[in-house]
Amino acid sequence: MVGRTAKYSDQHILDAALAVVAAGGPGGASVVAIAKHLGAPSGSVYHRFASRDLILATLWTRTVRRFQEGFLAALDNPAPLAAARAAVAHVLTWSAAHAAEAKLLTLYRREDLIALWPEELGEDLATLNDGVKGAVIAFAAAHFGSVDNSTLGRAQFALIDIPYAAARRIIDSGDRAPGLEEAVVAASLAALGATGTES
Repeated sequence: MVGRTAKYSDQHILDAALAVVAAGGPGGASVVAIAKHLGAPSGSVYHRFASRDLILATLWTRTVRRFQEGFLAALDNPAPLAAARAAVAHVLTWSAAHAAEAKLLTLYRREDLIALWPEELGEDLATLNDGVKGAVIAFAAAHFGSVDNSTLGRAQFALIDIPYAAARRIIDSGDRAPGLEEAVVAASLAALGATGTES
């Protein structure tokens, strides 16, 4: 006998949670509110997620991976400086275009979630940043010609630390100041020892 297909999948629940977060912030994302948005009884949500905190933690993980897709695609350019420009721009553009998701990303740290949800999220969180780490290493090798603590540190600072700090400003203030993207890209290129005119 074939079992009945679940009406509400994990992804449906996460989509509903994101909609609730977008409408009222993470604080308003209770299981009752998520279930109401989904049009489901609360029991259907609890059947898949033990708590509201686990829903948000799982949503956080999904959001990180979705953000990383664009970041990694940008860094896949064989021209290192073009890749750097695109990756830095992606951080800012994505943060401005996905305000609710970007705000959600500021709520947690991967290490904290691993400690809180080792069975539910541990395996996924353990590999969460592997793609980005590999891409930064590949970038350092392509741009600097070698991979060591110095070149990796500069690549990390230029591609992650600088744009993330600017993105946090966008997230906290909701304001993407005119010329911000150009200024941040220029700062990242300078950290790489390049100028805005180099290819």
